[in-house]
Amino acid sequence: WKAKEVGLHTHFIELAGEINRRMPEYVVDKLASELNARRKSVNGAKILILGVAYKRDIDDMRESPALEIIEMLLSRGAEVSYHDPHIAALPKTRRHDIQLQSQELRPELLASLDAAVLITDHSGVDYDKVLESTPLVIDTRGKFRGRGITVVPA
Repeated sequence: WKAKEVGLHTHFIELAGEINRRMPEYVVDKLASELNARRKSVNGAKILILGVAYKRDIDDMRESPALEIIEMLLSRGAEVSYHDPHIAALPKTRRHDIQLQSQELRPELLASLDAAVLITDHSGVDYDKVLESTPLVIDTRGKFRGRGITVVPA
């Protein structure tokens, strides 16, 4: 906004902002496409969101794309859960009212999943356990780069 105030062109800044605004939709579409390739629809799929905080190792959710991704998945009929060691429950916000609590990465939970989506890569999370048990991981952070065919970059 400061650049506009002094009359500078901000086309690239505006484009970057538009790309960021569309990322949740891109991630959900990528997940839907990968599930579809595995003969599974989003409707009824069990999806785990890994990390809902805005940044790694903090408890701040403001501006987190995870909330929009969760809402989009719920609206498409997915059964959504999440794991975040820094956010025990999703608080009601002006834009989102999602009533979920963070789930432990128990073997039963992981075995029941159709997919996991890595949004925030907190340290101290056993991601290897997720990879071993989950048939599909959508990786938005590049954490699992080169780790196998069940990992899809987004």
